Amino acid sequence: MSKIHEQLKTRRKSLGLKQEDMELRVGMSRQQYQYLESKGNPRLDTLELVAKGLKMELMLIPQEKLRDVEDFLAGRKKIGGGFKVTATGTVIKRPPEDDPWSDLLEDSDD
Repeated sequence: MSKIHEQLKTRRKSLGLKQEDMELRVGMSRQQYQYLESKGNPRLDTLELVAKGLKMELMLIPQEKLRDVEDFLAGRKKIGGGFKVTATGTVIKRPPEDDPWSDLLEDSDD
């Protein structure tokens, strides 16, 4: 997985934004944002602010689940919801063979 500053740059470009656009989106000057993208080691509150401005979410992922999450994000794995809702609103848990990824981010010690 690429470094955070590389992910921010890639996301900004994919949204068609310039570094100077970040001043209006997050209140950070072009110079500050440029430094963040080039060498960035932002504080958590700064990272949260920039992520929000780029329509991103921060997430901590357990190391043992990282490969599954990366595969899902890359489109190599599909994850069903684990649940099915009937027309009457009844929630039915799908059998594991129908939804092998239902426990993707669940703790394994429960």
